[in-house]
Amino acid sequence: MTDVVLRDEVVHLLETGYAHVSSREVLAGVKSNLRNVRPDPRLHSVWEELEHMRIAQEDILRYTLDESWQSLAWPDAYWPNSKTCLTEKIWTNSVSCFQADLKKVIRLAREPRFDLTALIPHGEGRSYLRQVLLVADHNAYHLGQMVQIRRLLSNWIES
Repeated sequence: MTDVVLRDEVVHLLETGYAHVSSREVLAGVKSNLRNVRPDPRLHSVWEELEHMRIAQEDILRYTLDESWQSLAWPDAYWPNSKTCLTEKIWTNSVSCFQADLKKVIRLAREPRFDLTALIPHGEGRSYLRQVLLVADHNAYHLGQMVQIRRLLSNWIES
């Protein structure tokens, strides 16, 4: 029973963020003309934050499941080129790929054949649970950044 409770809590954290807003909430209603606008030169745009989350989440997921996966060069490969001309197609692809990989992380958390507390055979002392929580933690931080960016751009409605 404890395993089921743990898995349910982790899935709920990934899907809803508990005390944080969900990715679906943050990404809904971002005006297309503001998606790649930096409200301040020291900040990233909503799209840059999203793309960073997508890249990092994919890296964590693939590292966890594929012993031959080679992680990217930190930090440059984890952020998109700030000069990218953001199109609707690029935005839609980023959102879709991020959500698809999030669903894969959720499936991993639900999959009984993975003992979440077990160490990943190739994981340098990391457990499956650590990786899933890393995704949740990283996403929560950057979703918060995106809310702040949207507020600064007057593109966020408090619920």
